[in-house]
Amino acid sequence: MTATEGVGRRRFLSLLGAGAAGASLPGLVTGCAPGGKGTGPAAGGNRPLSAAFYQAINDLDPHGASAVDEASLLANRQIYDTLVAWDGAKATPGLATSWRQPDETTWEFTLRDGVVFHDGSKLTSADVKASLERLAASDGPQKPLWSTVDTIKAPDPSTITITTKEPVGTLLVNLTLAFILPAAQIGKGDLSRKAIGSGPFAVESFTPSSQLLLKPAPGYWGGASKLAGLRLPYIPESSTRMTSLQNGEVDVTWIIPPDELERLRGVDGVKIESKPGVNYFLTWFNCGRKPFSDPRVRRALLHALDIKTIVSSLYGDAAAVMDAPIPSAVFGHAPQKPYAYDPDLARRELAEAGHGSGIRTSMMWFKDTGPLATELAQSIISAWAKVGVVVEPQQIEKAAWLKRLTALDWDIELQVNTVTTGDADYTLGRLYTSEANRMGYANKELDGLLAKAKATSDQDERKSLYGRACEIIWRDAVGVFPAALAATYGLRSSVAGFVPAANSQPEFRTVSTTG
Repeated sequence: MTATEGVGRRRFLSLLGAGAAGASLPGLVTGCAPGGKGTGPAAGGNRPLSAAFYQAINDLDPHGASAVDEASLLANRQIYDTLVAWDGAKATPGLATSWRQPDETTWEFTLRDGVVFHDGSKLTSADVKASLERLAASDGPQKPLWSTVDTIKAPDPSTITITTKEPVGTLLVNLTLAFILPAAQIGKGDLSRKAIGSGPFAVESFTPSSQLLLKPAPGYWGGASKLAGLRLPYIPESSTRMTSLQNGEVDVTWIIPPDELERLRGVDGVKIESKPGVNYFLTWFNCGRKPFSDPRVRRALLHALDIKTIVSSLYGDAAAVMDAPIPSAVFGHAPQKPYAYDPDLARRELAEAGHGSGIRTSMMWFKDTGPLATELAQSIISAWAKVGVVVEPQQIEKAAWLKRLTALDWDIELQVNTVTTGDADYTLGRLYTSEANRMGYANKELDGLLAKAKATSDQDERKSLYGRACEIIWRDAVGVFPAALAATYGLRSSVAGFVPAANSQPEFRTVSTTG
């Protein structure tokens, strides 16, 4: 058994043993039959369906600082609508029933008639205009997506026109993240706590970092949900979530560790659904800070890692070793040659870069960033120690991590990232430009490729350009890209109509329960 296996497998087994101690969730039905068979009732009658995620929902403002957090997007998908949706290959109607492009910088959208917000007010182009303008003017994480927007006009109540400063081939996919608010609510009150949208569910109650309780919106234009309600509790410990699913306290959960997954496959009343995911681990180097400003150091650290063994030992079939800076399920992915595991080469390269006596540095992450994140960090830190790189582990609170991340106040950082739209522009075009400066890295050639890919509507050309971008980022060793996580969901057998989402943001409007 390798050291990595010792960390990962022992941790899984301890979680399995601790699972029995998982406390019942407040207000939910409990019960487990002898032998581990799940007997608790699934959602039915007057009980809301309970869908548990491992990250906390802290903010309901769809344009705020947490706008691209997985947990926030999960909530936003239920509460708000967007002009268009995305089925993985093309845009489909949302609030807009149709759209056209009179010229290469103008987009005209025709709005759906009869849409109402949860407060009873009618949705018009004025609301869309106000929402898009607020988003375009924000300093939040979506800002790079809207930097080319020039004007937004509402010539009549059912038409919205967006003009860009230059051609933008990614506008439609970006609009899947542009959630629409009532214009009358913008600038009034705390939108992070009181959310009013036009989506299939309305907010009944919200306790940040604890639970979001939703109720079906009876006047929803797409048809009212058949659920009595939707409960989104925060349950960070995977063992507790899995035990709660087995007992019927939770009806749906996802991000399932491999050993837990094998156990769940044998549980009565539970089913597993899966698809390739767009969630992945990354470990960035702060390329603007010595010694990581030297690409020789960064490449040396990559040669020091046996990524295949680390990922296999920790995640088994629940994750795939990455061969690019974005997962293979993302449009624009292009496979690259892996960095060979060669500790001796790593030591030589460090010595050639002037660090033959070693390096002392640090790595930061927050606990709930992803499954077994601490174990992954420890495995990487342990491998680097063998080539003379001593890394201080810094597991900190998410708020502190985010503050330091944006201030570039770190040496190395680990996180789970999600290509929410399934398009390379969302990650490569948003995070890796010189202007974005998210990890102190700047490359003018890369900037040009990403700008060109954003501007063209030719999908073959975009794919080729993103392939070249993947090559540059990989070659420059901006970070370690160890694993893409499978999108695996555990459901009670009574749950019907559920569609697994590759981005960990499932929508529950079509879900119903039987029995």
